[in-house]
This record gives sequence, structure tokens and C-alpha cells, in this order.
Amino acid sequence: MDKKNIDWENLTFAYTPTDKRYVANFKNGAWDEGGLTDEPNIVMSECAGVLQYAQTCFEGLKAYETADGRIVTFRPDLNADRLIDSAKRLVIPEFPKEKFLDAVDQLVAANAAWVPPYGTGATLYIRPFMFGISPVIGVKPADEYQFRMFCTPVGPYFKGGVKPIVIRVSDYDRAAPHGTGDIKAGLNYAMSLHVIQEAHDQGFGENMYLDPKTRTKVEETGGANFIFVTKDGTIVSPKSDSILPSITRRSLLYVAEHILGMKVEHREVLLSEVPEFVEAGLCGTAAVISPIGQINDHGKVINIPSGMDEMGPVLTKLRETLTGIQMGTVEAPEGWIREIKVK
Repeated sequence: MDKKNIDWENLTFAYTPTDKRYVANFKNGAWDEGGLTDEPNIVMSECAGVLQYAQTCFEGLKAYETADGRIVTFRPDLNADRLIDSAKRLVIPEFPKEKFLDAVDQLVAANAAWVPPYGTGATLYIRPFMFGISPVIGVKPADEYQFRMFCTPVGPYFKGGVKPIVIRVSDYDRAAPHGTGDIKAGLNYAMSLHVIQEAHDQGFGENMYLDPKTRTKVEETGGANFIFVTKDGTIVSPKSDSILPSITRRSLLYVAEHILGMKVEHREVLLSEVPEFVEAGLCGTAAVISPIGQINDHGKVINIPSGMDEMGPVLTKLRETLTGIQMGTVEAPEGWIREIKVK
């Protein structure tokens, strides 16, 4: 199988249409068989549920070429589970887990020529999503839905290496108490667009959202979970009912505890204790870990001791171990890697 003629090492993190995408439709109370298509465009009513009331949720995962030339995906079963949880909360019919995994296999195999070669720093990003497609004018769930999955080759999230960023404590709330903060709903990201644009305009790389009830506890950013390191080397990640359960964060905590032998705490984190941490970062699918060098709390500056030059040693070790698992240079825990069979 010949790869596409692409300058892999200079890819940006942007959308490039590939050959195939997967589509399934829910009608008359059931999902159809679904399958691959060449058509990237969607035709729907102007009154579709997704357009009127934002009834949509999505996922994000990647496919990789490993050091020994295999094509694999990383823990796609957890993306299937999380999409089911999101669908339940938005009254969208659940897309069956085995059907989801089969869709990933079909999609990646059909676009194998688009999987970036090992060692280029690029990967194949996979975006599953589902939405209400039938007309809805009264406030209620749609009757018909579409599940789609496309993929696109992307470069490293950070060009020129992973450098610490400066973030700010936001005055806005990311999610309401008992709201939709713990699911991957499109509406959560729509409300964050103004806030991240405002942060960028002020020279900050991201926002730190606090808990919406007391505004004393660290939650997450618009698209990633926080991860901290204490003076004694303990890995700490914030816990809350309104934080999206990041698959990357969950995997990093497992790696830290069970592979690297570190102490791990998944608990509530007060903003007042952040100055005591020696390393800080954001974790998610796109960059795995993005280091934080400084936090601005309304003019009060918190300098993370690991500094603004490079990621701290503990988070560096964590990131290298997890990316090694994804790329096949570190032995993976059982069930974490799903190999794609390419004909």
C-alpha cells in the first residue's frame, strides 16, 4: 500500500478530506447497517434538530503507524463508551459499541494511505459524531439521526516542540452544576469559543475554568483536563461531576501508577493549592500533555517552578511513556491497542 504524496513532516493540525467516511442513519427506531461513502457533504432540512437545538455530540481519537509498520488505534472502546454516555444525556439513540469499533476499523483501513508514516510526528485524527437530522420546531428530540465518522491526517498540535504556555483563570463558567460538563456535547464547545478568543486576544494560551458552584476548585479548560505534580512527585488530577472524563487523562494516571510506579491522586483540587505544585499541564487527545508555565489569576501571577522553557521532568516522562505505547515502542497494557487489518 503506497502512502499519499504528502509533506508529512509539515502537516498542520487542520482538516484535509480523505477518500472515505462512514455513515449510518437512525430511522423508524433502528440504526441501518451503515457503511463507507465518498461523499463528504451532508444534506438536511433547514429545520433539522441539530441546527435548531444543538442536539449533537462527538468524539476524537487517532490512528498511528507503529515502529514495526502496523496501523493501530488507541483505546477506541473508551471513545465508544463515552459517546454512548453523551448520547443518553442528549436523548440521542445510542450507537452500539461493536458497531462503533467496526466503523473505526472500516474507516481507517479504507484510508490507510492517509496514515502518516512512523517518525514524522503526524497522525490520523478520527472524528465520530452524531446529530438530530429530522425537522424539529417544538423543543423536543429529533425522530431521526445520523452517525458519521471521518478522518484527516494532522501534524503535531505544537509545531517546533512542546513549549509551556501561559493561561488565565476565567470569569466564565464552562458548565452548570448538574449540567452537560461531563459529556462531549457540541454545545459545551460552542459556549467556550468566545472565552478562548478573548483569552487569545489578551495573550493567553488557554482558560482555567473553576467549579461553577463555589468558584474555588480547578475544573478543566475548554478542551482538556488538568494534570499537576506535587513536590514529592505525586500526580494529581482534578475530580468533578462537571469535568469531561478524558481518556488521555485516565490513561496517563494508569501509566503513572502501574508502569512508572508513581503515586496518583484523582481528587478535588483547590485553586489556592495550585501555587504548591511544581509542574502543571493540560492533557487530551491532540497533544497528550501541554505544559503550563504560568497562570494569571486576575493579575496575581502563579509561576510554575518547572518554568517557561520546557516541560517538567515528571510530565515529560509520562508523555514519552504514553506516546511510546501509542507508537509501539513501549509495551501496552492489555486491550489498549487495536490493530487495523489493511487488505
